Amino acid sequence: MRRVSLSPQELSENNVLLFLRQPRTIARILAGLFSLIIFASLVTDGYQNLTTSSQLRCVLNDNWVACSYAITAGVLAFLQSSLFLVFDAYDIIIISHKVKSVILSLDLTFSIIWSCVWFVGFCFLANQWNRSAHHYLLGSSSASASIAFAFFSIPCWVRNSHLSFLTPRPISYKQSLDEGTVALTTLSSVTTTSIPNSMEYHSPIEGRRASSTPTEGRRASSTPTDGRRASSTPTEGRRASSTPT
Repeated sequence: MRRVSLSPQELSENNVLLFLRQPRTIARILAGLFSLIIFASLVTDGYQNLTTSSQLRCVLNDNWVACSYAITAGVLAFLQSSLFLVFDAYDIIIISHKVKSVILSLDLTFSIIWSCVWFVGFCFLANQWNRSAHHYLLGSSSASASIAFAFFSIPCWVRNSHLSFLTPRPISYKQSLDEGTVALTTLSSVTTTSIPNSMEYHSPIEGRRASSTPTEGRRASSTPTDGRRASSTPTEGRRASSTPT
């Protein structure tokens, strides 16, 4: 097989493509894009004046609170999406496990908050648009766009919170070592208790020594022959006494 070598530029392009294809990255980009459309449409055409006066009014039922709510939420949501997108891109560089766990916790918390914010915002903006007494020529499309993309932002943030919840929390090296030692100690205790106490190991040498003990008894029983030899010593004295004759 022919081995294909990739240049550093091609490797970086492949990494970028893999990063952009991730579900988390797609959800963040869509959420940031929708937030940008919401506040940009209301900033440009969200405030109009009537033909009878020069005073600017919000196209959503002349309610400044509705326009301010949508613009503020859109700006903050866009900034947060951009910030956490950068964190995801430089996740390999972040070495500290505590920092990674804090980022994941903040991501999950803010994603849930933004899901609720855009749900409330969609209901509030749609209600104010239905109650509008004046219909402006230039602001109608901006109001409709802000309401539509506020609704589209809800599933994006819900998906983002779901992915953050499924992401495993990073474990430090010390914690992994502690868990490994605990697992080893529990495994060793289970194996020692499962082996019965009657099962003992006997070496072949010990068996031979145990089998050789009867011969030692026989040797101990043969010791009276030594007494007989001792009793035969008077005859040797008699032979010695008979030598002068």
